[in-house]
Amino acid sequence: MKIVSYHHESGVRGGVLIDDAVYDLELLLQGSTEAIHGATTSVREFLSLYGDRIPAISSGITALASEDPVARVGAVDEVRLTTPVTDPAKVLCIGLNYKDHVAETGRAFPEYPDVFAKFASTMVGPEDEIGGAHVSNNLDFEGEVAVIIGRRASGVSEDEALDYVAALAPLNDVTARDLQYRGTQWLAGKAVDGSTPWGPAIVTLDEVGDPQKLDIATRVNGIEVQRSNTRHQIFPIARIVSYLSSFLTLEPGDVIATGTPQGIGAKRNPPVWLEPGDTVEIEIDKVGLLRNRVGKPQL
Repeated sequence: MKIVSYHHESGVRGGVLIDDAVYDLELLLQGSTEAIHGATTSVREFLSLYGDRIPAISSGITALASEDPVARVGAVDEVRLTTPVTDPAKVLCIGLNYKDHVAETGRAFPEYPDVFAKFASTMVGPEDEIGGAHVSNNLDFEGEVAVIIGRRASGVSEDEALDYVAALAPLNDVTARDLQYRGTQWLAGKAVDGSTPWGPAIVTLDEVGDPQKLDIATRVNGIEVQRSNTRHQIFPIARIVSYLSSFLTLEPGDVIATGTPQGIGAKRNPPVWLEPGDTVEIEIDKVGLLRNRVGKPQL
């Protein structure tokens, strides 16, 4: 199941993407045998209520869409999408998680995941421009797989960790390198307002399958700059979820960016920085394609 958030005259609502059309998530759920009482206007609300039964719901959604034309919002190119989860309580990110990327940075292999945070204000959707050019001349691309939590997770084991993952999505961890390198903490370079696009949809894990067998590629103006596979992650997704949950309770709708592979602009010779007007694409096998343009500096 491909879950999106879209703009409606009543506000942002959750939707389902089926065959290039968007259907209202709440209206579809009203006809589901899995439906339970509670508001499901937003994707975060949906995950809070249904995060433990997504495979059962996913299998029946397509049939429900064909039976309920009222739920159809419109063709995806006629609907304005926004960030799949508009109000995540937490946006956590893992640094240095691909072997080749660690090698290009010259750092030692980490014993534990490097964790830093972003905020909801940092995140933008699949139709938005990438911000940050007004504060940095060194914007860098980082194609990543984002994990979306579906169930409250505290102290979960690695063996059971994937049971708490609802879905995956493409994410571009755009980084202002000049801000990042001003100090020993990464936050300034990683959390610039409107700088981190993700989406267009979150794709449920029952549809994706094994998250450690996914090709990932980044392109800038059509030129491939990164390519890898999630099997090269130092810390697989199950271990990341288990580790984070050992000291921090994860909630439905929380987003975890799982690191970028080799090829970032900062480690090229000479460095390659994103410029206003550049188009950046992040494509992940079975998960989708994210495409955004870099915005002009704000006046």
